[in-house]
Amino acid sequence: MAKQKKAPRPKAQTPKGFRDYFGVEVSERAEMLRTITGVYHQYGFDALESSAVETVESLGKFLPDVDRPNEGVFAWQEFEEDGNGDWLALRYDLTAPLARVYAQHRNDLPTPYRRYTMGPVWRNEKPGPGRYRQFYQCDADTVGTGSVAADAEICAMLSDTLEKVGIPRGDYIVRINNRKVLNGVLEAMNVTDEAAQANVLRTIDKFDKVGEAGVRELLGKGRLDASGAYIDGVGLSDAQAEPVVAFLTSKGASNDATLANLRAAVGDSAIGSEGIDELEEIAKLLAAQGYGPDRIVIDPSVVRGLGYYTGPVYEAELTFEILDEKGRKRQFGSVAGGGRYDDLVKRFTGQAVPATGVSIGVDRLLAALREKGRLSTKAQGPVVVTVMDKAHMADYQSMVADLRQAGIRAEVYLGNPKNFGNQLKYADKRESPVAVIAGGDEFEKGVVQIKDLILGAKIAENATLEEWKALTNQFEVPRSELVSKVKSILEEQD
Repeated sequence: MAKQKKAPRPKAQTPKGFRDYFGVEVSERAEMLRTITGVYHQYGFDALESSAVETVESLGKFLPDVDRPNEGVFAWQEFEEDGNGDWLALRYDLTAPLARVYAQHRNDLPTPYRRYTMGPVWRNEKPGPGRYRQFYQCDADTVGTGSVAADAEICAMLSDTLEKVGIPRGDYIVRINNRKVLNGVLEAMNVTDEAAQANVLRTIDKFDKVGEAGVRELLGKGRLDASGAYIDGVGLSDAQAEPVVAFLTSKGASNDATLANLRAAVGDSAIGSEGIDELEEIAKLLAAQGYGPDRIVIDPSVVRGLGYYTGPVYEAELTFEILDEKGRKRQFGSVAGGGRYDDLVKRFTGQAVPATGVSIGVDRLLAALREKGRLSTKAQGPVVVTVMDKAHMADYQSMVADLRQAGIRAEVYLGNPKNFGNQLKYADKRESPVAVIAGGDEFEKGVVQIKDLILGAKIAENATLEEWKALTNQFEVPRSELVSKVKSILEEQD
């Protein structure tokens, strides 16, 4: 009988585009989410937790924008005997699920409905450095009002949130634009063909990369890119291209100057004028609350979600510089964005439902704070109660219970206690601040030994031999003083 081959062992590795998070990273994210949601809650938004899985039909068009249900998202078809099972997918953002929730429960929800939510989202896109297929978002949205006061409130809340998590004024800017102004520019250009409009929008989106001259070339006959390849242009005349250039370069020294330049760019377009009026109203509402152009500014270069947003759009950008992988200085860039999306709920109800909201990229914001050394979470492990004698395990458990009841993070060593040195190595690996030691002699005398591991590391690193002999990081105290002594050591370490 032939010997059956063993199945190969699976590789212990994360799938491409995913990663694992340990200890302090998880704590940092949890702390940030608490801070962000605290601001959202203060502004009167209610929490919502929706399913991580939606039907592909509910998600609608997703990133990248294609018609196949398994592109851009992680999707699968439910098994049915007739082969007609529903297509399901992991959510790619937190806004599309909100549209479904509101449409489904609108009769039971207040109008407007103000909600915040947080959690992971998944995108089936090509991963790259710092670009993962799973990442966290933290959103806040107002559904059911067309008032631009809701857009102004979102921008104010975004500014407050950035400052609350540790980004000071001067290190960020919230920039606002309006999709209606862009529609007005297209009207002023007399470009009515949808394909040509899409090409113009794609060209506008390249402004930050190719600049004014590059946009002019791409709107006209075309241009050579950095690699020497020729990129065909949209084929517009210089006169048709002028409103786009005027729009992209209309940012002035003040919001009033910018608005005046935008009015010139849209000409007689009614939709364009409506968008500018909305921007003017938002600027007034923000100024009334004390949010000046040093924090929130009108900026026509904000071009995001062109096929998604219907009115005001906003983006939070960090303005400080960092070094990239090649040691070059670059601006950190965007960490949050949003806008008005009045057509999303209409897919379900057939009726227009105005909505606006913002999404903060939590992982990207954490990376920024880490880059600037502004994360406050400390990588401190638990107090470790070592085990010198298994027969006294109940005593060790009593010690750890007292510490926990006093609000101190603590654990009993549960590995093999034979080698005491391994227990201290374990405590070091856990980044424990304190080790508690008690053997037969200590139990007879009713005392415990408390070892300050942080002080011990400092002594070993900096002290001379004479200083090392004179200093001590281990203290003997009565068992009754265990909690108070550990507390005092932890306070000194802080």
